[in-house]
Amino acid sequence: MSTTNTDKATKDLQAVLDRIAGWPEPYATIGARLHETILGAGPKLRPRIWYGMPGYATGRSTPVLVFFRLDDGVMSLGLSEKATVEREPDSTLRPSAWFLDEIDDATLAKIADLVRTAFR
Repeated sequence: MSTTNTDKATKDLQAVLDRIAGWPEPYATIGARLHETILGAGPKLRPRIWYGMPGYATGRSTPVLVFFRLDDGVMSLGLSEKATVEREPDSTLRPSAWFLDEIDDATLAKIADLVRTAFR
Protein backbone atom coordinates (compact mmCIF):
# COMPACT_ATOMS: atom_id res chain seq x y z
CA MET A 1 0.00 0.00 0.00
CA SER A 2 1.40 3.38 -0.94
CA THR A 3 1.98 6.10 1.62
CA THR A 4 -0.95 8.10 0.20
CA ASN A 5 -3.32 5.13 0.54
CA THR A 6 -2.01 4.43 4.04
CA ASP A 7 -2.56 8.08 5.00
CA LYS A 8 -6.12 7.99 3.65
CA ALA A 9 -6.87 4.70 5.43
CA THR A 10 -5.50 6.13 8.68
CA LYS A 11 -7.61 9.29 8.31
CA ASP A 12 -10.70 7.20 7.49
CA LEU A 13 -10.17 5.01 10.56
CA GLN A 14 -9.64 8.03 12.80
CA ALA A 15 -12.80 9.68 11.47
CA VAL A 16 -14.79 6.55 12.34
CA LEU A 17 -13.25 6.31 15.81
CA ASP A 18 -13.92 10.01 16.43
CA ARG A 19 -17.55 9.66 15.36
CA ILE A 20 -18.09 6.72 17.70
CA ALA A 21 -16.30 8.43 20.60
CA GLY A 22 -18.55 11.47 20.17
CA TRP A 23 -21.72 9.51 20.89
CA PRO A 24 -23.27 9.55 24.37
CA GLU A 25 -23.18 6.44 26.53
CA PRO A 26 -24.14 3.65 26.22
CA TYR A 27 -23.91 4.17 22.45
CA ALA A 28 -20.19 5.03 22.38
CA THR A 29 -19.43 1.70 24.07
CA ILE A 30 -21.85 -0.20 21.81
CA GLY A 31 -20.32 1.48 18.76
CA ALA A 32 -16.77 0.65 19.85
CA ARG A 33 -17.72 -3.01 20.37
CA LEU A 34 -19.49 -3.12 16.98
CA HIS A 35 -16.43 -1.60 15.30
CA GLU A 36 -14.10 -4.16 16.89
CA THR A 37 -16.44 -7.04 16.03
CA ILE A 38 -16.88 -5.97 12.41
CA LEU A 39 -13.13 -5.61 11.85
CA GLY A 40 -12.45 -8.88 13.68
CA ALA A 41 -14.93 -10.78 11.49
CA GLY A 42 -13.75 -9.10 8.31
CA PRO A 43 -10.02 -8.40 8.60
CA LYS A 44 -9.89 -7.09 5.01
CA LEU A 45 -12.53 -4.46 5.73
CA ARG A 46 -11.68 -0.79 5.67
CA PRO A 47 -13.77 1.61 7.78
CA ARG A 48 -14.81 5.03 6.55
CA ILE A 49 -17.53 7.58 7.16
CA TRP A 50 -20.43 6.80 4.82
CA TYR A 51 -23.42 9.15 4.78
CA GLY A 52 -22.33 10.42 8.18
CA MET A 53 -22.04 6.98 9.80
CA PRO A 54 -19.36 4.30 10.21
CA GLY A 55 -19.35 2.10 7.11
CA TYR A 56 -17.18 -0.87 6.18
CA ALA A 57 -16.07 -2.02 2.72
CA THR A 58 -13.19 -3.96 1.23
CA GLY A 59 -11.68 -0.79 -0.20
CA ARG A 60 -11.97 2.96 -0.10
CA SER A 61 -13.79 3.15 -3.43
CA THR A 62 -15.82 -0.06 -3.12
CA PRO A 63 -19.41 -0.18 -1.88
CA VAL A 64 -20.06 -0.18 1.85
CA LEU A 65 -21.67 -3.44 2.90
CA VAL A 66 -22.04 -3.06 6.68
CA PHE A 67 -22.80 0.12 8.61
CA PHE A 68 -24.20 1.38 11.88
CA ARG A 69 -25.54 4.70 13.04
CA LEU A 70 -27.05 6.62 15.91
CA ASP A 71 -30.05 8.86 15.18
CA ASP A 72 -32.20 10.49 17.83
CA GLY A 73 -31.14 8.00 20.49
CA VAL A 74 -31.76 4.96 18.29
CA MET A 75 -28.80 2.82 17.24
CA SER A 76 -29.11 0.66 14.16
CA LEU A 77 -26.89 -1.84 12.38
CA GLY A 78 -27.47 -2.52 8.72
CA LEU A 79 -26.36 -4.34 5.62
CA SER A 80 -26.47 -2.44 2.34
CA GLU A 81 -28.09 -3.74 -0.82
CA LYS A 82 -24.60 -4.81 -2.00
CA ALA A 83 -24.17 -7.28 0.88
CA THR A 84 -24.85 -10.98 0.64
CA VAL A 85 -27.88 -11.55 2.84
CA GLU A 86 -29.43 -14.97 3.41
CA ARG A 87 -33.20 -15.36 3.39
CA GLU A 88 -35.03 -16.03 6.60
CA PRO A 89 -36.20 -19.66 6.89
CA ASP A 90 -39.65 -20.24 5.33
CA SER A 91 -39.75 -16.69 3.94
CA THR A 92 -38.58 -14.54 1.06
CA LEU A 93 -37.49 -11.81 3.50
CA ARG A 94 -33.82 -10.90 3.68
CA PRO A 95 -33.13 -9.20 7.01
CA SER A 96 -30.93 -6.17 6.61
CA ALA A 97 -31.33 -3.90 9.65
CA TRP A 98 -31.49 -4.22 13.43
CA PHE A 99 -31.95 -1.82 16.33
CA LEU A 100 -29.69 -1.95 19.39
CA ASP A 101 -29.95 -0.39 22.81
CA GLU A 102 -27.51 -2.75 24.48
CA ILE A 103 -24.96 -5.34 23.39
CA ASP A 104 -23.89 -8.73 24.72
CA ASP A 105 -21.55 -11.50 23.59
CA ALA A 106 -24.31 -13.52 21.89
CA THR A 107 -25.35 -10.48 19.86
CA LEU A 108 -21.74 -9.75 18.90
CA ALA A 109 -21.31 -13.37 17.76
CA LYS A 110 -24.42 -13.04 15.57
CA ILE A 111 -23.10 -9.76 14.14
CA ALA A 112 -19.75 -11.42 13.35
CA ASP A 113 -21.62 -14.15 11.45
CA LEU A 114 -23.61 -11.54 9.53
CA VAL A 115 -20.41 -9.71 8.58
CA ARG A 116 -18.73 -12.90 7.38
CA THR A 117 -21.80 -13.71 5.26
CA ALA A 118 -22.09 -10.17 3.87
CA PHE A 119 -18.69 -10.41 2.21
CA ARG A 120 -19.09 -13.77 0.48
